[in-house]
Amino acid sequence: MADETRTIKTDYLARVEGEGGMLIRLKGNEIEEVKLNIFEPPRFFEAFLRGRYFTEAPDITARICGICPVAYQMAACNSMESVCGVKVEGQLKALRRLLYCGEWIESHALHVYMLHAPDFLGYPSAIEIAKDAPEVVETALRLKKIGNHIMTVVGGREIHPINVKVGGFYKAPSKAELEAMVPDLEWALETSLETVKWANTLDFPDFEMDYEFAALDAGGVYPIEGGERFVSNRGLDIPIDEFYEHVVEEHVKHANALQGHMKERDSYLTGPLARYALWYDLLSPEARGAAEGIGLPKVVKNPFKSILVRSVELVEACAEALRLIREYEQPAEASIEVVPKAGAACGASEAPRGTLCHRYELDDKGIILDATITPPTAQNQPQIEADLRGFVGQFMDLSNEELTLRCEQAIRNYDPCISCATHFLTLEIERT
Repeated sequence: MADETRTIKTDYLARVEGEGGMLIRLKGNEIEEVKLNIFEPPRFFEAFLRGRYFTEAPDITARICGICPVAYQMAACNSMESVCGVKVEGQLKALRRLLYCGEWIESHALHVYMLHAPDFLGYPSAIEIAKDAPEVVETALRLKKIGNHIMTVVGGREIHPINVKVGGFYKAPSKAELEAMVPDLEWALETSLETVKWANTLDFPDFEMDYEFAALDAGGVYPIEGGERFVSNRGLDIPIDEFYEHVVEEHVKHANALQGHMKERDSYLTGPLARYALWYDLLSPEARGAAEGIGLPKVVKNPFKSILVRSVELVEACAEALRLIREYEQPAEASIEVVPKAGAACGASEAPRGTLCHRYELDDKGIILDATITPPTAQNQPQIEADLRGFVGQFMDLSNEELTLRCEQAIRNYDPCISCATHFLTLEIERT
């Protein structure tokens, strides 16, 4: 009834990383309010970095996230090397890309199969899937293990790698160490191709949004470990050092995380859908073939189909890892010398869930004077709210139970990492 008041509350939204809540307030057929209430306590990493030596940043920032530590390490390294006027090239750059492929494989496999798929399959979690279809979970775990193994071989450890440094690595793996991973990666590539087909059998709501897609421009390759420009499908094309001249972070009362948006513009979307839309033509033949095989268009505007695009990027990461290993030659030195200089610069990389930007200011002794870190989930928060508003407006006639499920799923479309930005845990819908 028009005057009926309904409140739906989910104390803990599972299968996302971090702590937060969501409030949707409806009055009749009008949406009065949509908020993402991120209540995870701030973690103060930017403050921790001030006063530390510049070479410490990759190891400190890796602790921000256990799922995508490489993203933080690469963004920190890219920023520090830019300040100091050096550029990592050749096989050292290729090793960084390979390490990042490992992170994409483990993160995308985890999200596709164990965090997002239960929504489509009608299960509360992957544990219940394992009871009825253990092969699905077994596939996910084996894929994730392969990604983790790359991180161990190249990064020294699968969680918070310890082999990464400003200027390269502490130790470069041998050709034989990398080639030993080829059989598993060949299996992973074939399995990821099947993953795309499997994901395409899922049922998706008929829902689209008109996004401004934004991602790094990596200069002729699909963006992963870095990029010198930040671009969008609506004309943004800036050097990464100008990121904070165009992106503003604001504090809102209902979140302990800042929300990022472009100056004088609406929200924007970063992540798999954005990378895919902007750089489809730079995907490997294997990944493009997988997309074409299921009839996936070059631009995907349905956020629920992000599971398809993540599956395509899973193919990309496996194919790219194999290429990098095939072309690898162990460098004579594992790193290049980086002498600290006074100055400031931005550095960025493409975390599995979107563009991550760091900015550091150093003194002439290499001491960090200031640090700013903008994770992808902070940038995507306003767009998540916009998606929720659009979805609820289109599907307001759904029952409370179904609307709750779909709203939770809409959040999980983004694979959000709230701890990085600070798994929405509380969902509350009020109808008046």
